[in-house]
Amino acid sequence: MVELAGQVAIVTGATSGIGMALARALDARGVRLVLTGRRADRLDALVAELGAARAVAGDITDPVLPGRLVEAALEAHGRLDIACNNAGLLAFGTIEEIDLERMATMVRVNVEATYRFAYTVLRHFKAQNHGHLVNTSSVAGTKVRPTIGAYAGTKHAIEALAHGLRMELATTDVRISNVQPGLVATDIFAHMPADEHPGRQQGIDQPLRPEDVARAVLFMLEQPAHVSIPTLMLKPTHQPM
Repeated sequence: MVELAGQVAIVTGATSGIGMALARALDARGVRLVLTGRRADRLDALVAELGAARAVAGDITDPVLPGRLVEAALEAHGRLDIACNNAGLLAFGTIEEIDLERMATMVRVNVEATYRFAYTVLRHFKAQNHGHLVNTSSVAGTKVRPTIGAYAGTKHAIEALAHGLRMELATTDVRISNVQPGLVATDIFAHMPADEHPGRQQGIDQPLRPEDVARAVLFMLEQPAHVSIPTLMLKPTHQPM
């Protein structure tokens, strides 16, 4: 098992859901943190409850933010070992009903910003010949169902990117992992009417908790150096898809 204590991690989308759970789980392992999200008040409150953590509030679609996060890690903690590429949005609906502007914003966050962050941190990891990038993908990165094609497309994009980057880095000590959760109880569904919630539509009475996903990410991070886990899927027991 890799000892995480003393390592340094960046977590994007840290102000709620999986990102917040990741920050708390990593902190409990003794990892020093750089956290980012759009809601500065939530970010500051989270940093105040943790050990060695720095907040860098910002919009992940800002092209300069990934570089600022790497700089913050080096300035505050002197190193960077882990990058959790977690920020994401959800837009879904029928052809007639989907909000096209929200969909376009989702693509900017889930694809453009995710790609930019990945390449920025991987340039640093490759130069130092170590580091672990963990992308928050989805079950929807491997399959699709009606009304979520646009969202699934963004997660399929993350899967393709990660696969290609792993091949580029196969001769290095840099690892890339994708965690693929099924339905998770997070704020990502807050904008939806209750009757459109995927848990209700699929009959899932007990979705995953953000802490379940964080525990899976720790499992990937703690593997010995000769072990790589490219993808790890976890779903609620009663989720059919």
